Amino acid sequence: MLQQLKILRRQGRQTIPNVSEVHLHRNFRGRPVISNAVVEQSAVAELCPVAAIDTAPLRIDLCKCTFCGLCARAFPEKIRFTNDYRLASNDREHLLITEGHDRTVTLNFDKRRPEIKDLFKKSLKLRQVSAGGDNSTEMELNACSNVNFDMGRFGIEFVASPRHADGIVVTGPVSGNMAEALQICYDAVPEPKILVLAGVDALSGGIFAGSKALDRSFLDNNPVDLYIPGNPPHPLTIINGLLDLCQKK
Repeated sequence: MLQQLKILRRQGRQTIPNVSEVHLHRNFRGRPVISNAVVEQSAVAELCPVAAIDTAPLRIDLCKCTFCGLCARAFPEKIRFTNDYRLASNDREHLLITEGHDRTVTLNFDKRRPEIKDLFKKSLKLRQVSAGGDNSTEMELNACSNVNFDMGRFGIEFVASPRHADGIVVTGPVSGNMAEALQICYDAVPEPKILVLAGVDALSGGIFAGSKALDRSFLDNNPVDLYIPGNPPHPLTIINGLLDLCQKK
């Protein structure tokens, strides 16, 4: 016991006190902002390797964006990436960053199912399914439970079985080989259940969008409760999104 107290005194408090008020390093690419500067919009759109940029008006779809920063480097007067890590939403429209609008991404609480707040406000158990992922988002989900972020203090934890879960978190673009397994896992979660997509691959297919190796029919047949953009998403993006969804803050 004495040894543990010595370690605690030497290391100090490692857990982030308030996950909603963290200032990340300036190199972190968070929510993009599109200014009103006049540029050739088609040139900006054609630059994006994943077709995340549309024109008239110019806007960036966070469900497709890989946050590579290529557009910001080529057109710094038009596009910049902020340090804002609050990117999750339950509304696809809120994930469209439009020219001339600089505002934080939020949830649409009118679209949130009432049972989510009623049942999961104090405790939320999730089963993570890697549907062809590359382990980047999976690593960030693991980091959510480390001593720095300590997601468990909010009652949010990952469990080993869908039978013990309140919902699933899907990562990866959903390969054909994982489509049936994903559906089986989702069906095993008792009602009511939530569905969360984490990372650009899960949200849109990412760089694999349109590949014949994918089978994303699962997402066409089941309602999504939370979209968490990023490539991969930051643990603070994940945690704040889940907290907002369950209205734990």
